[in-house]
Amino acid sequence: MGTGPEQPAAAFPAAADPRLPALASRPGMAECYKTLPLYVLPQHLCSRLMYLATRARFRPWKDWQIRWFVARYGVDMGAAQATDAAAYPHFNAFFTRALRPGARLVAGDSDAVCSPVDGTAYHAGEIVAGRLFQAKGRDYSLSELLACDSEWVPRFMAGRYTTLYLAPRDYHRVHMPIAGRLKRAIYVPGRLFAVNPRTTRVVPRLYARNERLVSLFETEAGPMAIVMVGALFVGNLEAVFPIPPAGPGLRVMDYERPGTAPVWLEKGAEMGRFNMGSTVVLLFGPEAVCWAPRLLAHGSVRVGEPIGTWSAGATG
Repeated sequence: MGTGPEQPAAAFPAAADPRLPALASRPGMAECYKTLPLYVLPQHLCSRLMYLATRARFRPWKDWQIRWFVARYGVDMGAAQATDAAAYPHFNAFFTRALRPGARLVAGDSDAVCSPVDGTAYHAGEIVAGRLFQAKGRDYSLSELLACDSEWVPRFMAGRYTTLYLAPRDYHRVHMPIAGRLKRAIYVPGRLFAVNPRTTRVVPRLYARNERLVSLFETEAGPMAIVMVGALFVGNLEAVFPIPPAGPGLRVMDYERPGTAPVWLEKGAEMGRFNMGSTVVLLFGPEAVCWAPRLLAHGSVRVGEPIGTWSAGATG
């Protein structure tokens, strides 16, 4: 069991504490104008067309897609289980590629919180008055993000969170930060705004407006939520466990219902994947985790690396 030291909110780095100035500046008029087309773009239609294009099996087309993408974004194919573009049946199989054994090592310390993704840590801090920091001048509510009933939202009040962005070049599978038992999964329909530094500064409540999959776990550190946020061209989120089907309304799956198989996932185990890239918001209860000093805004992280420690002393 972990014994992570208590860390008051004021001890967080300035760029990572939602109550202190962030690295990102307020959006300028040029950024706002560039973002305006996203409001009128048929986001779900575009994502559906991308879904079809990235699953085409015509060899010259999919091989060109993969080779162009690798060159354009500098993808590290040395870490992939299959390094040859021809080995993938379509582009999406490449995009959600598995890594070779040993490419990512899971921190062995029992109280370590591991990064669930390869990506960039936009922010890490405390949930203040039920709100999470998005960018300078922007925040959003915990209850809207989780879109769930009063049973879970209070457990994360004054809790701690980190926002992890996956760039196109990154590995796009999501893994468990610590071991836990899945209690509930919620599919939340919504928009599919692009998720990038500009849109986080411009679009209000971005993470709480986009389509997302909320997975709620019980762990030795108390409640844990892994929120996979969809984005433009990312309207298809997957998990290793049965999840509520996408649809026009809120869909909830309770894994404690009679006849439902229990889901227990170990630390470092795969739990889901993005078809194209986006963002993960990771939440814990109050004082349950102490983020590592290296988890600064815009710092890079990799699956399995320690990003903090957890404590069973104060759980939600």
